[in-house]
Amino acid sequence: MKSYIEETWEKIFGSRKAKRIFVAATRQNVGKTTVSMGLIASLANKFNNIAFIKPVGQRYVTENGYKVDEDSVLIEKVFNFPISLHDMSPVAIERGFTERFIDGTETFNTEANIKDAFGRISENKDLIVIEGTGHAGVGSVFDMSNAAVARMLGSKVILVSPGGIGNAIDEIMLNKSVFDNQGVKLAGVVINKVLQSKYDKINKYIRMGLKRLDIEVLGVVPYLDVLDRPTLQDIREELDMHVLCGEDSLESQTKKILVGAMEVREAAQHLEDGCLVITPGDRNDLLNLLTKVHTARFNKTPKKILGVILSGALVPKRSVILALKKAGIPTLMSRFDTYDVASRVHDLTVKIKFRDKDKVKLAIETIQKYVDIERVIENLG
Repeated sequence: MKSYIEETWEKIFGSRKAKRIFVAATRQNVGKTTVSMGLIASLANKFNNIAFIKPVGQRYVTENGYKVDEDSVLIEKVFNFPISLHDMSPVAIERGFTERFIDGTETFNTEANIKDAFGRISENKDLIVIEGTGHAGVGSVFDMSNAAVARMLGSKVILVSPGGIGNAIDEIMLNKSVFDNQGVKLAGVVINKVLQSKYDKINKYIRMGLKRLDIEVLGVVPYLDVLDRPTLQDIREELDMHVLCGEDSLESQTKKILVGAMEVREAAQHLEDGCLVITPGDRNDLLNLLTKVHTARFNKTPKKILGVILSGALVPKRSVILALKKAGIPTLMSRFDTYDVASRVHDLTVKIKFRDKDKVKLAIETIQKYVDIERVIENLG
């Protein structure tokens, strides 16, 4: 007969103790999900049954009535995991959650929910990939920091850091101290988004610098700007814009953004293929220029305009709208003024979506190429 401790262990970790790896980061938006996808794809050749969980999520969508982290949705769709999305994302921090927790009005038991979900997804699994949220201390405000969750789930950590040498090492050591405090060991680090022009230098010195500190570098991954360029659909969703025309052509990525606050003659000199133009909706002269440039009526060589964002909730003349539709230029309308639109687009955090098939494929292939998967397996213990 099993003891209470054994039964509790099985409830939390499954009837057999699966290997597990916690993918954390030194800050937000440095590529945890990209690394997680690459690891899952690579380790699928080594482990028969793999599962994924993001215990605490901050950016969520609603699926089947549950708030679930969008990264969990991506992973579930990419790898077609037969796991409940709610179990893959047991805690989604919605707006106001922190205040309610501090006030004592939030009754959601984060620890119990994470343990229960982990117990279900880990049943009969060989490996669990766990994705954290932000740096090691994120979640401390409600007693569930990344370090605390990694400890609770009995996992080693792969720490992802953005490219650099001094700053990267400083941030890695700062985060390591939080994990050390919880008794959580690092399996190694992945340095991500390293500029191509600095790759050789950073690859050399980051490995030397961390070796002095007895930290293993599992991979140094170059920066691929294509993964950070938003599509028109990304921009539309983030800025909640109305599509005036071209709704079926929103999947192209931006290459250059031009703010149409200049004279037509000057604007013509700056237009390029793949250009996204942000301009007030009453700039009929500029909009007419765009249709002519796009269809080679301005010069012999067309410059394909990616799209237009009309700011200030201003509507162009009917003839201009018809010309944009005829030219096939996707056109969005925003209630924000031109400066706000440009600022929001510039500051947009680009997250890979399942619809971004090429991005998903590139992200996985890049991690497989630059991360030492054999060392990852050895360091799992």
